[in-house]
Formats: sequence, C-alpha cells, structure tokens
Amino acid sequence: MEVRAIQFVELIWPIVGAVVAGGLIGAEREFRASPAGFRTHVLVALSSALLMLGAVHQVQWLTDTPDEIIRIDPVRMAHGILTGIGFLCGGVIFREGVTVRGLTTAASLWTTAALGTLFGVGFYSLAIGGTLAAVIVLAASNFTERVLPQKKIAELNICYQRSIENGYAYFIAFLARHGVRELAVSEKVSAEFYHLEATISWKKDESDRALVDALRDDPKVISFELIRH
Repeated sequence: MEVRAIQFVELIWPIVGAVVAGGLIGAEREFRASPAGFRTHVLVALSSALLMLGAVHQVQWLTDTPDEIIRIDPVRMAHGILTGIGFLCGGVIFREGVTVRGLTTAASLWTTAALGTLFGVGFYSLAIGGTLAAVIVLAASNFTERVLPQKKIAELNICYQRSIENGYAYFIAFLARHGVRELAVSEKVSAEFYHLEATISWKKDESDRALVDALRDDPKVISFELIRH
C-alpha cells in the first residue's frame, strides 16, 4: 500500500499541474475568442504530461522485459510531442487577405505542450515559472497594443472614369494626403472605367472614417470598397 501511495502522488501532481497550466492559458485564449480555447489547451497540456509520465515510468508497464534491456529516454518522447503538436498548431493558422491570423494561438498551443512536457518529467519549478510567464505575456497584449506602434491594413478597390488623367498618380497622391501608404497596387481598365485595387496601411490611432469620407466626397471617384482586416 505504501508503494502504491507513492506512485499515486508521483502521477497525480504532474497531471494536476498540467491541467492548471493549460486551463490558465486556455482561459485567456477563450476570453479573446481564439480558434483554440480552454478545452483545447487543457487537453494539449494533459496529453503531453501523460505521454511524458508514460515515458518516465516506462519500467511500470514493461513488466515482462528484463531491466537491463529497458532504456528510459524521455527526450525522444518530448521530441515527438513537440513535433506532433506542430500539426495541430498549423490548423489554427489561416490567411485572411493580407493578414495571417492564429499565430498567437498556435504559439500558445506549442507553449502549452512544452509546459505539459515539463510537468510530466517533474520539472515543476521551470513548468510553474513558464506558466506564469506565458500568462503574463498573453494578458499584457492590451498594454503592448497601446504602447507599441500599430498599423491597420485594408484592401481598397476604387473605380474612376477611364478618361481620368494620370489616374495612378492621382490615387497615390490622394492616399499620401490622408496619411495612407500603399503596399501593393494593381490596375485594370475596362471600356468605361479605370479600376485600382490596392493593399493599404495607416497608423492605428488615425481613424479610417476620414479616408472613407474623403473618398465619398471626391467627385472623381465613381465607386469604392474598403475591406478592413
């Protein structure tokens, strides 16, 4: 009975630690409505811890194998976990126009797997410190967004009369007057109209309503579409 109690304690604390770490990170991601939320992060941390516990306590389930043959190598299991989690991380990253979304969530999943691995091998000090650091970094995103310079990116489709003179130069000058920079521009000419499709960016603290109002009041603009990301 004493041996079983020791084994139970050795197994339960890594599991509890992994679940708590995954829950803390997952709760933050759930609050921000990310593609992977509370349950996903808990399961990632838990599965990583369970696999590492199985690798560390290999002797317990290889009962019919001579001790001199058993070679415990948790590093190989850790390598497999962190390689396999890459496929799950890839599923939460997607492209929306010129914007790539899900990178932070993918990084949080990878971090959660690493924390579960650390709890599984019993490296509690590093696992707890890493959990606190990860939560602080994720929770501080609102502060960094306010302090660090931010830019908005959008797609602008605009239509002029075909007879407009120096339409491209006029369009670029118009953007410059409103503090907007073009990242990429494509041109298309039809029988009656001159179309421009551009990826544009501007500082986040400047309202895009001023740009919309200016486009609406410009008599040379026949129609336009602004797609924000």
